[in-house]
Amino acid sequence: MLESNPIPTTTIGGGFTNINTPSTSNIIGNIFTSEQVACVCEVLQQSNDIQRLGDFLWTLPTYEHFHNHESVVKAKAVVAFRRGNYRELYNILERYQFAPCSHSQLQQLWLQAHYNEAEKLRGRPLGAVGKYRVRRKFPLPRTIWDGEETSYCFKEKSRNILRDWYLHNPYPSPREKRELAEATTLTTTQVSNWFKNRRQRDRASETNDSSCQLYELEYGIQLLSMHDT
Repeated sequence: MLESNPIPTTTIGGGFTNINTPSTSNIIGNIFTSEQVACVCEVLQQSNDIQRLGDFLWTLPTYEHFHNHESVVKAKAVVAFRRGNYRELYNILERYQFAPCSHSQLQQLWLQAHYNEAEKLRGRPLGAVGKYRVRRKFPLPRTIWDGEETSYCFKEKSRNILRDWYLHNPYPSPREKRELAEATTLTTTQVSNWFKNRRQRDRASETNDSSCQLYELEYGIQLLSMHDT
């Protein structure tokens, strides 16, 4: 596994430079652990509160153990994407070695950002061929990709079959994988990878939910409210 390059602590993503007020920064630095900071980032991201997420990142003190936590780095990437700062997004995704459970989400950010840039340049939406050409021109960095072939052509019917089976049994047997592959016109490897990625996403979500204590979120929101006034 590649080593993760430290993320500069003066830049927090989305075009922001950390110029927070000493009082707010010191409060977070003295009371919050890196896991609690990561928790607030995860919850704000899941609630789609991008404005508060960006504000929270802006208030973080310049401690490497905060800014190099994967959940914080992911939050920076999300804020950069949502604010259209694609250069910053690409820089974040290319410099940090993310865990496999984060790959699917970050791959979508990488691809959609490149699609958006191509559509803006051409002045029209991309079709399937146009998106394929963009993917060939801008391949996924190894920081968010395990090197295995990725399919972008799953039909909705195939996804529905896999989702329905997952609810019934997230660990299909080899024989069941072959049957699913036949039913979905996918390969057995594609079916296996879909179930593996889905389990990883669900485990990551469950871990986050169990580790995030209510007082952490409440205190994080309180700090954001103080910062807004």
